[in-house]
Amino acid sequence: MPKTPEQWLEEATSQKKQGIFKLFLGYAPGVGKTFNMLSEGIRRKSRGEDVVVGLVETHGRKVIAELASKLETVPRRAIQYKGASFEEMEVDAVLARRPQVVLVDELAHTNIEGTKHAKRYEDVMDLLDARIDRALDDERPAHRKPHAPGA
Repeated sequence: MPKTPEQWLEEATSQKKQGIFKLFLGYAPGVGKTFNMLSEGIRRKSRGEDVVVGLVETHGRKVIAELASKLETVPRRAIQYKGASFEEMEVDAVLARRPQVVLVDELAHTNIEGTKHAKRYEDVMDLLDARIDRALDDERPAHRKPHAPGA
């Protein structure tokens, strides 16, 4: 007997080995990367997906704070370093929460000493390995020099 469409779908979805990585790029701060990432998260939530904010930096922008407030946010981890208090993404809390999608800002960020990984992109790899889809933004490609033909 041939497989039903439902059987084909179940077979295809059960083979997911890693989360899907979606990156919002821009060449400068303020061009809309975080805005678009949050808007995509809100759209996905409205379609019934389980979406959380792992970490979003508002940098004092009210519109970003308003968009982020429309989604559940996983509490950050407070860390003391050289007499100052910092907050980092709590990767273990995101993993324990097990959302379908997690939104994370600033991929190239260097984590404070005392965290699991030195760089945020390493945190992201843990999320992807746990089959959690991830959307993030980063403007870091701006430091790359454009490739000139014949150079």
